[in-house]
Amino acid sequence: MITYVVLIVVVAFAFDFINGFHDSANSIATVVGTRVLSPVAAVCWAAFFNFVALFTVGTAVAKAIGKGMIDLEVVTPTVILGGLLGAIIWNLLTWFWGLPSSSSHALIGGYAGSAVAAAGMGAIEWGTKWIQTLAFIVLSPMIGMFLGFTLMVIVMWIFHRVPRGKVDRFFRVSQLASSALFSLSHGANDAQKTMGIIVSLLFSVRPLFEQQTGWLHAFYVPTTDHIPFWIEVCAYSALSMGTLFGGWRIVHTMGSRITRLRPVGGFCAETGGALSILLATKFGIPVSTTHTITGSIVGVGATNRLSAVRWGVAGRIVWAWVLTIPAAALMAALSYVVLSQFAPT
Repeated sequence: MITYVVLIVVVAFAFDFINGFHDSANSIATVVGTRVLSPVAAVCWAAFFNFVALFTVGTAVAKAIGKGMIDLEVVTPTVILGGLLGAIIWNLLTWFWGLPSSSSHALIGGYAGSAVAAAGMGAIEWGTKWIQTLAFIVLSPMIGMFLGFTLMVIVMWIFHRVPRGKVDRFFRVSQLASSALFSLSHGANDAQKTMGIIVSLLFSVRPLFEQQTGWLHAFYVPTTDHIPFWIEVCAYSALSMGTLFGGWRIVHTMGSRITRLRPVGGFCAETGGALSILLATKFGIPVSTTHTITGSIVGVGATNRLSAVRWGVAGRIVWAWVLTIPAAALMAALSYVVLSQFAPT
């Protein structure tokens, strides 16, 4: 059983890697789409600031996932593994289709689907955290759209007498800062979700590791109120490494297919998205960085004219958002049913 649990922790960090791979588009699409950075430079830039988030934010989101969404009494290693596999499968499918779906909601949906397969609907702890999470499926893109639109209007008003060439040169530099801020906000919110899942796992099997010595004793987690530092470091490292490899299919969709961006637009989209995510992270709300930056890009495009936004592409993305939690939950439930036939007890 100890080996089984350790392998599940490895799978959780593999999900973080896939999360970074899948969501790298969120951090770099605008800066690549505006040609401020080359793709290689952009992923290195984003990966660095994803990791820097480790030292700048707390663990409120991780604690929210660790307790408050699923009844910890029904959590077992197989429930966790089923949830992770459901989220990974959905992430890979949406990456293949080039759709910027939410890795965060895939993980939450997978976790819930696997728990329901194990113990029925009573496994879900309906309360504040679920209300916040489900509400922000709608609110996060709207907030991102509002901030992106508002920032773009303000910038256009301030710089309306400045020649376009000078504006572009100024914001080519400024966009490096906005891209860094968005990457930091992405790492701050997304890495914590897997941390919460791992803590739930290790708390559920704490008697296994209580008497262990050496490195295995680090797996002893007596409470969900504290996130061990080694889990934080590994989660942020895996997310950052995944970002380095990039999800180029999604970069194309985010960077150019929704709307055409100039450096000034990229700056406003990234800044609006980052502010939204950092605010949610502060209050421990697990939001989708994908939803937020997409909404912000749409808001920026709409300041030009509504026809500047390719609403057909945006519509496909919205459908991916709507389907993510139930689709990942279904895949996780099926994964749990299969795993439960072979998993150690």
